[in-house]
Amino acid sequence: MKEPVTFILASNNPKKKKEMGDILTALGIRVISMAQAGIDVQPEEAGETFEENARIKAEAVCRAGGAPALADDSGLSVEALGGAPGVYSARYCPGTDWDRLQFLLKNMEDIPEGKRGAKFVSAVACAWPDGRTAVWRGECSGVLLREPRGQGGFGYDPAFYLPEYGQTFAEMSQQLKNRISHRARAMERCAAGLAQMMNEKK
Repeated sequence: MKEPVTFILASNNPKKKKEMGDILTALGIRVISMAQAGIDVQPEEAGETFEENARIKAEAVCRAGGAPALADDSGLSVEALGGAPGVYSARYCPGTDWDRLQFLLKNMEDIPEGKRGAKFVSAVACAWPDGRTAVWRGECSGVLLREPRGQGGFGYDPAFYLPEYGQTFAEMSQQLKNRISHRARAMERCAAGLAQMMNEKK
């Protein structure tokens, strides 16, 4: 039996590690955290796009660990705000996730129904020690409510409503969210891309 290929995830988030690891296990890929790899780097996310930031993180961890690395960068893009908060989603204003959600809803107060479209975006990057880097993108579109709904999820999830499901991300079961989310879609493309690359090497 072939030994699994190990990828270092540019994160120590156990939920993110499990989510990504579960998808890649079928390809014979084992995902470990930076802590498990003995790496402590904090690359500056200076990119202007999700793809650039994912690439920066994956390449920095790949260099530090001397092994293939995996990273994602994600956030919320709101049409009426010109794509904001975008790559600044996690630092849209000082404070907690709840503070950032309230700040966003305040900024959307005067935006009428029909113009409250938004999408969550995730970019997943893989970097290899030989200098190759590949990036895949996933999106999930919805609308912003005026008031938060639901107790699940995190970040902007309570205001992100998907009309076709009649729920916000925060009201949705984790199983459903993991199937349709921006990160799930980016990871599906990542898995397909990696499978093709691995087949080409055989």
